[in-house]
Amino acid sequence: MVVAHSGAVIALDVGGTKIAGALFDAHRQIIASTQVRTPASEGAPAVLDAMAGVVEQLRARTSEAISGLGLGVAGVIDPVNVKVSSATDTIAGWAGTDLRAELLARTSLGVRAVNDVHAHGLGEALYGAGREAKEVLLFAVGTGIGGAHLVHGKLLTGAHHVAGHVGHIDSIHAAGLPCSCGQTGHVEAIASGTAIHRHYLRLGGDTRVNDTKAVTALALAGDQLAIQALVTGAQAAGRAIASLANVLDPELIIVSGGMSGAGEIWWDSLRQGFAESVIGPVAKTKIVAAELGNEAAFYGAASLFWSSKEKE
Repeated sequence: MVVAHSGAVIALDVGGTKIAGALFDAHRQIIASTQVRTPASEGAPAVLDAMAGVVEQLRARTSEAISGLGLGVAGVIDPVNVKVSSATDTIAGWAGTDLRAELLARTSLGVRAVNDVHAHGLGEALYGAGREAKEVLLFAVGTGIGGAHLVHGKLLTGAHHVAGHVGHIDSIHAAGLPCSCGQTGHVEAIASGTAIHRHYLRLGGDTRVNDTKAVTALALAGDQLAIQALVTGAQAAGRAIASLANVLDPELIIVSGGMSGAGEIWWDSLRQGFAESVIGPVAKTKIVAAELGNEAAFYGAASLFWSSKEKE
């Protein structure tokens, strides 16, 4: 059970590109926010210093006592010991970082942390699209693919704190394609935003088209190669969601991330992939778009210092 705290809470969303922060007042309202570039190539100490800098910017915006610092952080996070258990080289030297000790020394605040996608899941499940549901599956499709599974508002992180790495489900659409994890054939290798752009280029698309946003725009304009890349990625994502639903049987599925804004072609294809792979008893499981956008991670991270919102 999370202990209830009064006063303001600072929440950080820490990724390889930016460190975003929000200040919540005692009424759980965001009253200030800011962000800075993540000095990812400079190593963990530089990133921790930047995080502390964001905290100080936000602390200066209130006269309330700060109850704690909640984090949604890239990497595999041990929420009990508040350490980075493992991480990719997106942030140099990030694996093994003791977030609690390092940030306590820099900010004098108590620190709690979860993985960044887990923070998004907590925010959406408790305060966003899943607030009326008892069991929620979040499937986030952006630069990569991640997820979270929550039951009665409790985040399930697994024995090794890696639960939610839904991008690493095998996909028939990704056979032979290298994944960011070092394996091949995972859904992230065909359905993530970056993977859709790569697929468009493999199909013979215009090399001057330099990102997924441009591929999506071409698809909406009727370009057949762009449509094929977008549809294949979305269908693969839908099949992966179906596989998870077949195993976990959630009450509600929330889809978030940059690709969720790609329009009807993407959503129709995702739902088609889901329908083609889901088993009968869970076929009518509701799939909805996330509601909180980037603020979801703030709410999730801050909620680590708020009383539990049980869903009975």
